[in-house]
Amino acid sequence: MPGFFLVFFALLLLTTTTTTAYQAKLVSSLLKTKQTTVDKLATVAPDSSELTRLRFALAFPSQAEATRALKATIAWRAGPGKSIVEAASKAVVEATRNPGEWDNEPVRLAAPHAKTINQFITPKNILTLSTEDGDLVYIIRASAINDNQLMRKVSVKQLSEFFAYVKEVHSIVANARSERTGRLCEVIFANDISGIRLPPNSKFSEALTSSSKQYEQLYPSLAGPTMILNLPLILQAFIALFKPLFPKTVQDRLLFERAPFLASQKELTPLTTTPKSRDRFLAEVKKLLR
Repeated sequence: MPGFFLVFFALLLLTTTTTTAYQAKLVSSLLKTKQTTVDKLATVAPDSSELTRLRFALAFPSQAEATRALKATIAWRAGPGKSIVEAASKAVVEATRNPGEWDNEPVRLAAPHAKTINQFITPKNILTLSTEDGDLVYIIRASAINDNQLMRKVSVKQLSEFFAYVKEVHSIVANARSERTGRLCEVIFANDISGIRLPPNSKFSEALTSSSKQYEQLYPSLAGPTMILNLPLILQAFIALFKPLFPKTVQDRLLFERAPFLASQKELTPLTTTPKSRDRFLAEVKKLLR
């Protein structure tokens, strides 16, 4: 199997743990098992919400590790990530100005380096949908991104900041839904491999690597299952060979599946503009995650 496929998959995987049973995702149930850690984390970050502290408590095996991670996150949010956090917060307010509606344009326009990056990352190749349970589905069709042209226009740091902004928006939305529903909402990844023919640009890959580390470090317990969809038939035979190379926590939530309806779409845009297409895709996702 071409080595670049292994590299590509590795860059898309986000090494955080996840739960699958609905009951296990109830915030009240999770708090009962982690209340001591959650309460102790309040002494480190008294301004952080109980839900945020719960996510850290769930992601790290010890109080000490959760404390270190939370302190590092606080430092990032008050320092290098401050402008990203503030821009995302303001954009979500604008996007939800009309009750019950979501206007994505303010979110796109407020992203770091949006004027350049939005020429290449559009709803045709990356978008976010919502499941009926409140989880977010982050869909990526990498073959539709001209990563070589993109990386001629922006630096690895700039693209990493863009992806960090996306995570912050996802985090705000997922936490708000968790607070409202009492269910710990997460981000499900749908990585559509349709059309992949060439290895990714090395700088683009570097930005993806940075992005994956951000989930583990800054947004623990936010990432849910990762689906690698529509892998070329010639490569499917190799799944059993390279899946064991990944950590157990990744293997447990890594799915290689066919998504015929998604593959049939020339671009991703209809998933947001056509209710019937959106519903068919979300039904496909629900079936794959059973």
